[in-house]
Amino acid sequence: METKDEPLVVVDNLHTYFPVRAGVLQKKVADLKAVAGVSFHIKRGETLGLIGESGCGKTTLGRSILQLLKPTSGSVYFDGADLSKLNAGELRKMRQHMQMMFENPYSSLDPGMKVGKIIAEPLQIHKLASKEELDDRAREMLVMVGLEADMTERYPSEFSGGQRQRIELARALTLRPSFIVCDNPLAQLDVSIQAQLIELLTWLRNWRQLTYLFIAHDLALVRRISHRVAVMYLGIIVETAETDELFGNALHPYTKALLSAVPVPDPAERDRRILLLPGDPPSPINPPSGCRFHPRCNVAIERCSQAIPDLREIGSEGHEVACHLA
Repeated sequence: METKDEPLVVVDNLHTYFPVRAGVLQKKVADLKAVAGVSFHIKRGETLGLIGESGCGKTTLGRSILQLLKPTSGSVYFDGADLSKLNAGELRKMRQHMQMMFENPYSSLDPGMKVGKIIAEPLQIHKLASKEELDDRAREMLVMVGLEADMTERYPSEFSGGQRQRIELARALTLRPSFIVCDNPLAQLDVSIQAQLIELLTWLRNWRQLTYLFIAHDLALVRRISHRVAVMYLGIIVETAETDELFGNALHPYTKALLSAVPVPDPAERDRRILLLPGDPPSPINPPSGCRFHPRCNVAIERCSQAIPDLREIGSEGHEVACHLA
């Protein structure tokens, strides 16, 4: 898949912390380090897959990029503009160009609003269409995502999960954005519906030259739609590579463990060894010293507990890994 070389999104040393409070006076006692120094870029027209265990900070990272959560430090550049330096009015105007698909379509769509109004609401907020045009635009967006135009008068409760996610996508596309954060949007759907929506997302990306950050737990879906993949563990990126390179030549022990657990249809590969990680991920309130993965790593050495490994390029171009032993 071909993409333009110019980055649309650049994330530079991004941190997002949440205060932990205790006691009657709710005094701050610590920070939960959800995102702890993340840097990467996404090219125009490219899909970057983001994978990792639950709780590793993927959703927080996606929301921090869009400034739905205010980062603690670091910068996010969108089309050359530093989003952290924009005032409220400038940021609202910038939101026309970057949108989000949320994970749960049962909670992200207002049950008291008709679908047509849900889809057209962004146009009203940004004053981009007259009242007469709103219904036509909503009907147009429904057809674009594979639904019927006359569904504008229905409520979300009248739709299945897959249809709701198409409505979610229609709302995200209404402002004609160039960048969409897809926050695990297919997690609650069955396999056949997932396949249909992956095809739809791919077609829209190619037609409208969209750029995606695709967050998911299902590695097969990530492999199918992504140009590159970033692996996240306990608030940091531990490996990044082009999709085929990562799935065929993973270098970080954590990535290897994730990929070993992916089900395979080939009977000849069903006896392969699954790398089981001991214990649970450490708390992001008090992460381990050195490499954050070393308490669960089966090849860790003394240096791993003392020094933080840099994310550096190893092997093929663009393959970066944060591991002393890679």
